[in-house]
Amino acid sequence: MLRFTTTAGLFLILSAGMCHADDVPWLTEVTTPSGISLPSVPSAFLKKADGTPITTLEEWKPVREQIRAQWLDFLGPLPSAKEPLTVKAEKTEDLAKCTRTLIRYEAEPGRMVRAYLLKPKGVTASGRFPGLVVFHSTTRETIDAVAGKGSKPEQGIGLQLAERGFVVVCPANYLWEQSSYGEAAAATKKRHPESLGMTTMLADGMRAVDVLLQQTEVDPHRVGTIGHSLGAKEALYLMAFDDRVLAGVSSEGGMSLHSSNWEAEWYLGRQILNPGFARTHAELAALIAPRPFLVLGGEAGSGCADGERSWPPLKVGQQVTAFYGQPVRMGLLNHHQGHQLTPESAEKAFEFLEYALRSDPQVSPQ
Repeated sequence: MLRFTTTAGLFLILSAGMCHADDVPWLTEVTTPSGISLPSVPSAFLKKADGTPITTLEEWKPVREQIRAQWLDFLGPLPSAKEPLTVKAEKTEDLAKCTRTLIRYEAEPGRMVRAYLLKPKGVTASGRFPGLVVFHSTTRETIDAVAGKGSKPEQGIGLQLAERGFVVVCPANYLWEQSSYGEAAAATKKRHPESLGMTTMLADGMRAVDVLLQQTEVDPHRVGTIGHSLGAKEALYLMAFDDRVLAGVSSEGGMSLHSSNWEAEWYLGRQILNPGFARTHAELAALIAPRPFLVLGGEAGSGCADGERSWPPLKVGQQVTAFYGQPVRMGLLNHHQGHQLTPESAEKAFEFLEYALRSDPQVSPQ
């Protein structure tokens, strides 16, 4: 059975402060909104019953558990996973800097998932590498694209990250298990009538973390995630609900519930459009805090999901980080080049993950 873990006891190992020598040198640029005004009044859930702001970790913890429970109730039960996890290797390629293996494993009873597992060559001082779940975007090439086997080499971020020293798993999204997204969503709903399409994506992401942690080469305290577009949505939810994931990058997924197609039946459904819908992604940012989390935006017109409008939920995450007395490592890099993961922003994302998941990890579950 897949289980949610809790970050109520998460503590950062580093001392407090806004920027450290072991952070990316451009951290302040992405954690500080520029040229926009943000509300100074805390979100409603960052206030106590008497209306005064929450200011301490002790005050925040029970609120965090309440928000988490409300989201789990909305998402519905996670699909069960068969234990123990059995990973079947189908084909291994020996590349210049890593190996790339096509694998299959059971995400839930009777349902197999395809993925690529990439492992860097060489050794490290500790004998272990950081691990990453790399989600693919909306493309017919699915896992081939991110694993470096697709028609656009620049999309092969999984391969690129393996070449930089990460053990990478690239899982296939369930939307390609049927002939259309609608049919895939309907099949998922038939299996799990009380759960949302996003719930299966989340469960599949957690199962991919299981695959990573099964690899002896992976340091369990240095696991992260990254994704673009569809994959960015998966990275956001995986970080919010799986505390084994200690850092993440979400590129053009939509931090606001109304800045992308979150209402699609394969995500959260049209109920999020109802007046008075209570859940917000500011709550997800709060659940992610205080872990390092970078949003990449390309807002330069229509079709973009992230940009300056992504700041309000991120600012909430920053406020929650303060309860832990820790440096802020949650922010936005807006490249203004549309709905894409540009080579320049990808390089920044890789650098961010390298710093966040270095050999002396920033975040450790207690």
